[in-house]
Amino acid sequence: MTAEPDDSFHVFDTTLRDGAQREGINLTVADKLSIARHLDDFGVGFIEGGWPGANPRDTEFFARAAAELELEHATLVAFGATRRPGAKAADDPQVNALLESGAPVITLVAKSHDRHVELALRTTLEENLEMVRDTVAHLVAQGRRVFVDCEHFFDGYRANPAYATAVVSAAHEAGASVVVLCDTNGGMLPKQVQAITAQVLADTGARLGMHAQDDTGCAVANTLAAVDAGATHVQCTANGYGERVGNANLFPVAAALELKHDRRVLPEGALGEMTRISHAIAEIVNLPSSTHQPYVGVSAFAHKAGLHASAIKVDPDLYQHIDPERVGNTMRMLVSDMAGRASIELKGKELGIDLGGDRELVGRVVARVKERELKGYTYEAADASFALLLRDELQAGRPDGPRRFFRTESWRAITEDRPDGSHANEATVKLWAKGERIVATAEGNGPVNALDRALRVALEQIYPQLGTFALVDYRVRILEGRSGTDSTTRVLITTSDGAAEWSTVGVADNVIAASWQALEDACAYGLIRAGLEPQD
Repeated sequence: MTAEPDDSFHVFDTTLRDGAQREGINLTVADKLSIARHLDDFGVGFIEGGWPGANPRDTEFFARAAAELELEHATLVAFGATRRPGAKAADDPQVNALLESGAPVITLVAKSHDRHVELALRTTLEENLEMVRDTVAHLVAQGRRVFVDCEHFFDGYRANPAYATAVVSAAHEAGASVVVLCDTNGGMLPKQVQAITAQVLADTGARLGMHAQDDTGCAVANTLAAVDAGATHVQCTANGYGERVGNANLFPVAAALELKHDRRVLPEGALGEMTRISHAIAEIVNLPSSTHQPYVGVSAFAHKAGLHASAIKVDPDLYQHIDPERVGNTMRMLVSDMAGRASIELKGKELGIDLGGDRELVGRVVARVKERELKGYTYEAADASFALLLRDELQAGRPDGPRRFFRTESWRAITEDRPDGSHANEATVKLWAKGERIVATAEGNGPVNALDRALRVALEQIYPQLGTFALVDYRVRILEGRSGTDSTTRVLITTSDGAAEWSTVGVADNVIAASWQALEDACAYGLIRAGLEPQD
């Protein structure tokens, strides 16, 4: 069995505490337990669970974690503050709540900016140092490992370097395992972080960590700059969640340490799970995954320009800084009006359609894509529709044209506005499939839903596989036109069969007609996925 990363470097996650302060995130205890399991799977060394005693939810989390969480890689951490001014740590209820949480590691937040001490704590600079010493020493004496977060450290250091350094020394001398330098306002730049961290390390000899907010967009860079200066503990959140614009993003930091710094900070094989874990946590917090997030976004290794595709066809490394499989992601070719022959060939191969180096065929596809995108179609987010376009071109030489699972004779959708304010939506479709004319009618909660149901009613008797299909996303965009109600409409539909999802596109001068095109493509592609081939 491969040995776990040792204690010489810490990846510390604070998604459950600091990340939960992001606007729009409201985690239940069950959510926090689930996220903790994913973080443990990723192999972080420490998971900060929250502030026991400060709110009932975090107190409950630690109680349930003791009974329900079986962590393989991570150690659970409780967060709290130093004792109150003028008291004793042993008598402070908040400090005792940290001990009662049962967490083997405790992170204390301490003031390190002189103005915050005087204005926020309303105490003296010396009393603040004593609060740090007393609280750290008390928790260490109780058998706990203690990390100290020096809040507003960098701003405090610039205002009064001697005092900020004194806080670090007080925590270190009292027994803190790590003293974390916090860019709480997120205003630092990498050069500043590196210089200050190196100086504090030289002046105190303490083991230092870094906690960076992302207000300048530099949180990941600042974290890595601190590591370059000698910090051996990094505090991050999954997907960069956090207050205001967020925290240093766990995934780019971990990937950079492993792949760029050649520093092993995760268990063997964990980096390959990074994309999956990022998306799983996004689902739990009920926020969309950032498509352009480094390493794990679906666009992180997506290539659109024809020039790029030509080079990638020769060697993918020419336009990719790493092999995407190393972080559990994949390379994608985007098809658009910028596409050249290489883009089309690579995309076909990605979709399992070999164009066989047929220059005439590829040329026709390029021309058709450019012509259709001029009308408003987009194939970047509609791989299924593009796969059908490729199949059509491959069969273009047939006397009766490309084969189809069904051919549409007509369709209509009716919305009835009733006197009581309710609406009735009904659709009728007339189709030909396997030589049979089929007429079907269905109702729905909207005209598009009614069309979707009518299409299924018509075809499920011939293609029972349609019974497993479900529309899972529906997006409408009004394209440029003379006015809002007299404009071209693009509809993107995502369909699932329970095992995978695929997206299709339709464009027309009204939303219902565009939706019908996307629905037709969705059914056709799904049947191909199910292993069927069109006969008509």
